[in-house]
Amino acid sequence: MKVRQLGEQVINQIAAGEVIERPASVIKELVENAVDAGAGNIEIVTAAGGKTLMRVADDGLGMNRDDLELAVRRHCTSKISDDDLFDIRTLGFRGEALPSIGSVARLAIQTRHETEDHAWAIAVEGGRHQPIVPAARAKGTQVEVRDLFFATPARLKFLKSDRAEAAAITEIVKRIALAYPTVGFSLSGADRQAQSWPAARGDEPHLARIAQILGPEFVDNAMEIDAEREGVRLSGFAGLPTHHRGNAQHQFFFVNGRPVKDKLLLSGLRGAYADVLARDRHPVVVLFIELDPGQVDVNVHPAKADVRFRDAQLVRGLLVGAIKRALVDAGHRASTSNAAIALDAIRSHGDPQAGYGFAASPAGGATDTAYAGRGSGFARATAAAHWNPEAFRPLEENEGPISEFSESAQRAFQTPGQDGFAGLATPSADARAHEIPVETEKTLLPLGAARAQVHETYIIAQTGDGVVIVDQHAAHERLVYERLKEALAKKSVARQMLLIPEIVELPEEDAARLAERADDLEAVGLSLEAFGPGAIAVRETPAMLGDMDIQGMVRNLADELAEWDTADGLRDKLDHVAATMACHGSVRAGRRMRAEEMDALLRDMEATPLSGQCNHGRPTWVELKLTDIEKLFGRK
Repeated sequence: MKVRQLGEQVINQIAAGEVIERPASVIKELVENAVDAGAGNIEIVTAAGGKTLMRVADDGLGMNRDDLELAVRRHCTSKISDDDLFDIRTLGFRGEALPSIGSVARLAIQTRHETEDHAWAIAVEGGRHQPIVPAARAKGTQVEVRDLFFATPARLKFLKSDRAEAAAITEIVKRIALAYPTVGFSLSGADRQAQSWPAARGDEPHLARIAQILGPEFVDNAMEIDAEREGVRLSGFAGLPTHHRGNAQHQFFFVNGRPVKDKLLLSGLRGAYADVLARDRHPVVVLFIELDPGQVDVNVHPAKADVRFRDAQLVRGLLVGAIKRALVDAGHRASTSNAAIALDAIRSHGDPQAGYGFAASPAGGATDTAYAGRGSGFARATAAAHWNPEAFRPLEENEGPISEFSESAQRAFQTPGQDGFAGLATPSADARAHEIPVETEKTLLPLGAARAQVHETYIIAQTGDGVVIVDQHAAHERLVYERLKEALAKKSVARQMLLIPEIVELPEEDAARLAERADDLEAVGLSLEAFGPGAIAVRETPAMLGDMDIQGMVRNLADELAEWDTADGLRDKLDHVAATMACHGSVRAGRRMRAEEMDALLRDMEATPLSGQCNHGRPTWVELKLTDIEKLFGRK
């Protein structure tokens, strides 16, 4: 077969296949160009999920006629100085976006530089360039893309629904908006609800923009991250472990202002939250990494979403260490949304706004009473009671406390053969609030003073402005677990020697990776060494793990090193054993505790890092403010 050179249009379409994957790819390239042009405001308009229309307008520097003519040709850019691909300080640099778009869609550009008397316009349709003509517009640039992939209709079959494509565009704009809080963004069109994120001002523009996009709830439940090591700086915010999501869509990483989705960073994030979050839940983070451009390669893929760090382990270690330090500093802090969830659950079963009232039965004579509130135990207590004015008469002066019902009232509420009210459960705890003196100084502590234990499972504590409910088993489980981890850290992991070394055969590259990490693995109790090409000899294993599948564990570690460049799997196994020991060695639900024991548990929680959640990521305590409780009862 004869070798021939491809035509210019085919080359452009091949390049477009790498750069322009879907409408969101177009928006990403155009918005990044606007940011690089120094825009203060960027307007994005779409239709049909971007398939029929995408328009991006900015008030940036704009281009003159000569620049515009070159901008739609391949590999023409103003963003690289001295052809140095290792000193990239802008979002774009490849010079492929506009010509790639023009080769598969109908592209129209209007732009005006501040030195020009008027704007210039050019159109490109399916790779065919139209002449440049004068136009009218203010300073800046507007790029309009219509009928995406009309020149390559086969690509249209791979696009998703209009709704899905519109959502992908929104996600892209949000990511760029988070990176550049001082730039205003607006997103509108026939396929969406209009959204806008005004330019953030003030001392903390990043925090203001995060609140705009992720909401104030994240800001209330986030830990500030600020760490630096060997010229690499990590800053931003990471959510508390009890503030999590069901997917990883709320994890935002930026490298020198560039939104990225990097496996190394995702691996570090997973390691940082390993023992404070359930495996099927995901933390919410907005993190910025700043380093010398020469220490990171952004020219890995045309989409520029992947990066490669020169010292990957330095970056990963900084990420893991900074988040773990923030978690320790957060101490017993738990998500404020837990209280909102609890209050919503209470309201859904007994809405105080539903009203109070009595409904008369159709039967003559005495009428049955029914409580109008939904799900009320009081309704069950009174459903069979007959109306008796004496039972509900107002108290006379000096008649006694409200708890002293008249005999008729007691008979109305009492079921024969029982000592309590009908339909109400017998109290499950023997702690009486009036028998426990309130120590004012303890109510000023974060978790307050223990007042009672209910159902032998939950501790009720009183604070200065609310009530704290503690799950005694979950809380004590975290305390025991942290002590076990501390003990493991202070002394080396106990190892058991194998009578006969276990030989594990692996591909040569996997065996080499494990041999390189032998010192790291020995620190967690696994002693191994190379045993010829393509084999590893295991001589010692962690005693905590007992009898284990050595072959399977070593292969899993090799796979983890190949994919994530880390061998945390063995440490995770040790932590899992420690977590299991903590679970079985902690105070069980159903155990009655004395007042001093409950107070001691609260004080230990306040002094122990990560005590706001158990080993499985569930909250250990919930606080209900007095104002919220008063609202439940219609007092406010």
